Amino acid sequence: MLNTAAQFVKTRIAPTPSGYLHLGNAFSFALTAALARKTGASILLRIDDLDQGRVSAEYVQDIFDTLNFLGIPWDEGPRDVSDYKQNWSQLHRMDLYQEALQQLADRRGVFACQCSRSQLQGFGTYPGNCRDRSLPLDTPDTAWRLYTDDRQISLRTLNDGVLTTRMPDAMTDFVVKKKDDHPAYQLASVIDDLHFGVDLIVRGEDLYASSVAQHYLADVLGEGAFKNKTFYHHPLLMADGERKLSKSAGSTSVKYLREQGKTAEDIYTTIGCMLHKGIGLKRFEDLLHLI
Repeated sequence: MLNTAAQFVKTRIAPTPSGYLHLGNAFSFALTAALARKTGASILLRIDDLDQGRVSAEYVQDIFDTLNFLGIPWDEGPRDVSDYKQNWSQLHRMDLYQEALQQLADRRGVFACQCSRSQLQGFGTYPGNCRDRSLPLDTPDTAWRLYTDDRQISLRTLNDGVLTTRMPDAMTDFVVKKKDDHPAYQLASVIDDLHFGVDLIVRGEDLYASSVAQHYLADVLGEGAFKNKTFYHHPLLMADGERKLSKSAGSTSVKYLREQGKTAEDIYTTIGCMLHKGIGLKRFEDLLHLI
C-alpha cells in the first residue's frame, strides 16, 4: 500500500529526448503528477539530454506537446524548446558533474576501463577485466567505472518502507564517466536530484537497480542527504502483455495516437486497460485509487 500521507518538497519528470514519448512514459508522468498532488510536492521537468548523439529538436518538442496534451503540469523547468536550450539543458550543469567526477578520482574510487561493448556482450555482470590494471585515468578512449563492493544499502520507498539491499550484480563496477568524457546517467541523475532538491523519485520497476546504484554512488561521494530521498518504483506497461514498450514502437507513441484523433481521455483509458491486463486486479485498483 502506498504511503500517500507522506509529504514531500519536490518530485520530477525526467524524459530523455531520444524518441517520441510512448504510453509508458505517459503513465509514469501521470502517476508522478498524482503523487505530487497527494503529497504536496512541486514538479520539476528535467530533460536528460547528455546523450547528445540521440537528441533532436523534434523529440524535445514532443516532450512539451505530450505533457500539454495530457494535461500534466509542472512547476519548475523549461517551458519550451528555446527555454530548455538556453537555461535547462544538462550541458549547463557540466561543472557540477565534473566536480563530482573529480571527487571520485581524488578518493581513488574509480578506475579506467578500455573494454568495448562487444567485449562485454553476453556477461550479466562486469567481469572485472580492467579493475586491477591500474590504467591512468587520463588514458585515451577509456570509461571510468566505480569500484563497488558488497556493502548494505538502505533504500527508502513509498510502498515498502526502508528496504535493506546490496548492489545488484548487473550494476557491479558501473560506469560513471563514458568514453566520450560525458558523465554517465547514474552520476548525472544523482547530482541533478541533489542540485534541485528532489526528495521523491518516481520511476519504473526496471530502474530499481539504478536506484540502488545511485544510493551507493551518493554514499561514496559523501552525500548523506541522498539517503533521505524516497523512491516509488511503479509497474511497467507491457506491449501484448509481455514486452516492454520502447520509443521505437511508433504505434504506442502519444504523438501517433494524437494524430489519429485520440483524445487525452482515450489515452488514459488505453493505459488503464493495459495496466489491468498486465498487473492484476488488486494492484490495478491500488493505482486507480491513487490517480
